[in-house]
Order: sequence, then C-alpha cells, then structure tokens
Amino acid sequence: MRLPPGPPARRFGLSAYPIFTGDRLGALARLARDYGDIVMFRVGSQRMALLNHPDYVEDVLVTQATSFKKGRALERAQRLLGNGLLTAEGEAHLRQRRLVQPSFHRQRIVGYADTMVARASRMGESWRDGEEFDVTAQMNQLTLTIVGDTLFGTNVESEAKSIRQALTDVFDLFPLTMSPLAPLLERLPLPMVRRYERAQAMLDRLIYRIIDERRQHPSDRGDLLSMLLLAQDDEDNGVRLTDKQIRDETMTLFLAGHETTANALTWTWYLLAQHPLVERRLHEEIDSVLGDRAARPEDAARLPYTRMVLAEAMRLYPPAWGIGRRALEDVEIGGYTIPRGTVVLFSQYLLHRDARFFPQPERFDPDRWLPERQLARPKFAYFPFGGGNRVCIGESFAWMEGILVLATLARRWRLERVDSRPVPMKALITLRPASPVRMRTRLRRVASDTASALTPLTAHDS
Repeated sequence: MRLPPGPPARRFGLSAYPIFTGDRLGALARLARDYGDIVMFRVGSQRMALLNHPDYVEDVLVTQATSFKKGRALERAQRLLGNGLLTAEGEAHLRQRRLVQPSFHRQRIVGYADTMVARASRMGESWRDGEEFDVTAQMNQLTLTIVGDTLFGTNVESEAKSIRQALTDVFDLFPLTMSPLAPLLERLPLPMVRRYERAQAMLDRLIYRIIDERRQHPSDRGDLLSMLLLAQDDEDNGVRLTDKQIRDETMTLFLAGHETTANALTWTWYLLAQHPLVERRLHEEIDSVLGDRAARPEDAARLPYTRMVLAEAMRLYPPAWGIGRRALEDVEIGGYTIPRGTVVLFSQYLLHRDARFFPQPERFDPDRWLPERQLARPKFAYFPFGGGNRVCIGESFAWMEGILVLATLARRWRLERVDSRPVPMKALITLRPASPVRMRTRLRRVASDTASALTPLTAHDS
C-alpha cells in the first residue's frame, strides 16, 4: 500500500486542530504547496487526504463515486438540515432528488424569471443616489425573498434580517462541529451552542409555519412546496410525506437556495467596484440588450458577458469553497492508496486559483470564460456547483437568478466602495465576507419602465 505524502502526525495532530480551523484556506494551501496534489494528514484520530488536481476531483465525484459517501461536514449538517436532499445517501438521495427535480426543470425556472426581475427591480427602486449600505445584507434580503416567492409561495421579506442573523449563528458553530470532540462539546452550555440552538428553533418555527399555512389552504400552486405536500412516499405504501420530511427538504433548499447566490452577488459587486473597465463592458452589454426595458427570461442567454462576470466572481470567491467525501473502501487515486475511512477533501477555492489552469490566478478577468479558453481547461478545474450525481440541483436556477438580478440592478446603478481596504473572507459552510461590504450607490439613469418593473408579484404580496 503506497500512501500519499504528508506532514508528520505530531504537526497535524489534535494540538494543531485550531490552526486548521482558524485559517482553513491557508492551511489547505500550505499542505498543497508543501506536499503536492495528494496530501495525507491527521486531525485527531481522523485520517484525511487533500486532493488538489481536477483529475482527482473527477475520480471521487464521477469515476469512483460509488466508493465514497458524504464527508464529515454534511454528516454534521444533519443536525440542522435533517435527512434532506443535501444530507441523504444512496437510494434515499435518489428518491428525494426525483421528488424535487420537477421544480428545477428548465420551463419551471423560466417561469420563475419574472419574479426574480420584479424583486430585483423593487429593490433597485428603493435605493437612493449616494446611499450607503452593506451590500451583503441587501443581496441576502433579495435572494431570500426570491426563494420564498418562487419555491415556497410565501413572503419572508419582513423576516430577512432575523433569518440572516440565525444563519450567522448557525454558521459560527461550523468550526466546532468539525472538531473530533464535537459530540461532547455540543452538549456543553457554551454560548455559541446556545446561540445555535436558538437559531435552529427560530428557523424551525418559520418553516413549520409555512407548511402549516399551506396545509390549511391546500392547492397546487405549481411551486416546490405544493409538490412536497402532494407527494407520496412510495416506500411507505403511498403515504403522504410527514411535516418532518417536508421540513427537511424545505430547510435544505430554503437555506442553500439563497445563501450561496447572495454571496456570489456580493463578491461580484465587490470586484466590479475595483475594475472599472470590466464594469464599463458590463454596462455596455446591458444597455445594448435591455435598453430601457426590464429584463425578460430569454435575456439570460443574450447577456454572455454578464454571465462571464458572474462566473469569474465565483472562480475567485466560490460560494461553496470545499467538498468532502469519506472512502467506503480502499481506493487508488493518482498512484496512491486512499485507505477505507479516510475523509478526502478538495477545495474549489484552491483549484479555482491554481496558476496551472488559470494564469495570473488572482486577476479578475471575465474573458477567461470565452468558449475557446474554457475548452482548454480540465472540466473540474472549475466546479462551483460540485459535480457527479450530487451536483447542485439548483445550478440552472442560480445562473438565471444571478444573471437577471445583476443585469436588473446594474442597468440603473453602480456600486462603489466606501472603504478601500480588502474585505477578508470567512470560510465557514459558505465563503462569506468576514466584515460588512460597505458600498455607495451611484445612479446611472432613470429607467422609463418603472411601472412595468413593479408589476405585482403574487397575491400574498399585497
């Protein structure tokens, strides 16, 4: 058995765990720099391996996917998400994916586009020239209301701030959940544990309230929640899904469906404010395609540079910065043996900034996404939505939302930095800004289609 190289156990044993969790991205980058594309190390008693090459990522996610199951992070996420689509395994995962998939068919996503544009237009109408705000909070409020409207047929705009704080409290517990001592520490009356428990209780109340309201007024509105309420569990003689089963699926898609897109949009605004030539090209495309009208679903395909800007922002700041899997058996990868039980890690953040695949990797260059340049790179040099049979089910939804929201807001507004200092990253469950991203609005022009942009959304918004 030929094991991968790595640091001596004494350097990455339990005593080194705070270093690994304190600067996760830096620690992983040092491992790859010092030991190569396959590195084995220990965190406490757990054997771990970092894979830092697109071919090895494809091995785990596609070629040898049946030899792996979800990693520690997703296992621990069950505490919040239950047995939803993100955390389920095997046949349960396939069954749940089939259940949810219709909500993300192309025709259904096109139907969501009008809501995406209307919500973004309403936010843009609420901005004032010269106003300062934290763009992270703005994008979270926007994507949260879009997910509430499109997938669950409910208005959660008034609760956006509370939901954002609850998510922050949940995410802050992430380093502790990854500790080998997590089962013990989570039972202690630690302040962050108490905050987590209050946050989960708040999110549960919200989700169960939405489910209860819909059960009292049952109808097929064509959204995800309708499908879940009407679905039958084929493994249980056609019995309807329980509130707990619906809660798990709803919680997963409710949180994942807005947090990642909000982060992607936040980092996009941050980068555009620092690159005026890119911003100018973006505005030229939007002006050419949209003029003075609101965006329509078909415009997502007519805004290639807007998509390239978003893709490049997700290269530098991937909303999901790392993926983990656990080996179910001994596996050969890159000429080395990955022993059964090893947790393998690979990081979008590291590979997206690898100079072998992205020359001048720190440079913000949307032209990397011209078709001929994309073809020159390995498939898994860029994988912001994962890959294989667990690729993000909402990828098409996220692209549509990101492009249309960015185009709608940028048609009328520029955002400029208030503080020129770099915004640090916080690699928790997602790659969040570690501090508020303060920006100032600058009005580009007054659109003539205000009335059409503010077309009423649905009855529950009145």
